[in-house]
Amino acid sequence: IMIIAVDFDGTIVEHKYPLIGKEIPFAIETLKKLQQERHFLILWSVREGRLLEEAVEYCRARGLEFYAVNSNYAEESHASKHYSRKLKADLFIDDRNLGGLPDWGTIYEMVQNRWSYEDLHQKTSNAGQHAAKGFWARLFG
Repeated sequence: IMIIAVDFDGTIVEHKYPLIGKEIPFAIETLKKLQQERHFLILWSVREGRLLEEAVEYCRARGLEFYAVNSNYAEESHASKHYSRKLKADLFIDDRNLGGLPDWGTIYEMVQNRWSYEDLHQKTSNAGQHAAKGFWARLFG
């Protein structure tokens, strides 16, 4: 079980801030599946006030409720002198990741297998090398 912080604009929906863009294919479905598998999801967004509420309501209308929004847990008080916007999450899903946002099928596979970007790159590179060897072996064999 992991705590997963998820960005909204550019990650769940296309980036049209301050408007809400079209849903990125399979984002909501993948997040709901991760919740069903008992992961805790935190909406982690630059949005505040009314714009944040619109994002929360957009997800809620599609059956996605977050464990917390822009905080480590729902009851966390922003008035606390110890409050920090830095979340204590095991994983962050954000379109501004180094390497960009993979498709949601890849994201799900990475979460399920606890793969890093390095693991993913190695798996895809190895698959490409095997395919290339097969091609060259057929060509010159």
